[in-house]
Amino acid sequence: MVYTIIVVFSLAAIFGITLLSFVLRSKETPKAVVFMHGPVAAIGLILLIYYVATTGANLVTSIVLFVIAALGGIILVSRDFMGKPIPKWLAVVHGLIAVSGFVYLLNYAFNIA
Repeated sequence: MVYTIIVVFSLAAIFGITLLSFVLRSKETPKAVVFMHGPVAAIGLILLIYYVATTGANLVTSIVLFVIAALGGIILVSRDFMGKPIPKWLAVVHGLIAVSGFVYLLNYAFNIA
């Protein structure tokens, strides 16, 4: 199951990188990608929480980082839908926090460090 979670978060990351490229160029984000990124990441987080709850895996740090990233994502998407400018710094920090959670997940799955 952990590999499925990695695949789901990888897909969310691809959508996120696409969105970040639009934000950094001050272009309007493609709404189809916005509507894919959040739900796919949420599915990954739900699966991760379920996995930890059922196996006792030590992935609490990963969950916490993904939750913090999700909160930032909610701010970003709400600003986007209200037509307000998206702060580039927040989009970058959101991505970096999510990547940090993903690195913890990869470290657990592949015992990298």
